[in-house]
Amino acid sequence: MKTDELKKQIAAARSRYYRLVLLVGSAATGKTKILVQTAKDEGYPYINLNLMLSQKLLEYPVKIRTLRLPRIVETIIGETGKDTVLLDNTEILFNPVLQQDPLRLLQQVSRNRTIVAAWNGKFEGGALIYAEPDHPEYRKYYEVDALIYPLG
Repeated sequence: MKTDELKKQIAAARSRYYRLVLLVGSAATGKTKILVQTAKDEGYPYINLNLMLSQKLLEYPVKIRTLRLPRIVETIIGETGKDTVLLDNTEILFNPVLQQDPLRLLQQVSRNRTIVAAWNGKFEGGALIYAEPDHPEYRKYYEVDALIYPLG
């Protein structure tokens, strides 16, 4: 079962510098279902990042959202008070207007706690990919310092 494999990935991440597990797949691969079931089984907090972050960003003027975003994400995660947090719907991090490096941001927040984040993309040829090359949100990373759990 996929939740059992994810639990093994979470355990393995705890001994790493970046305690980050990326659940990689398209929208049709069931990332949300796996995250929700794992949250239910293990008691981990489940965060819909698009929803939470967009609500918090509205409190700030457009010009300073880019600067505040990493701290806001850290606060959202920190408010759970838990050592392992599941992040779903992370697409907002890729919005070019916010000028973020999504992978680096996820790595930063995974330094002091284990983060399992949904990555709506693919892992192929040793590269972690988000969106298509002609898309404004396109990202491609090689040598990713995270545990990759590809689905589908």
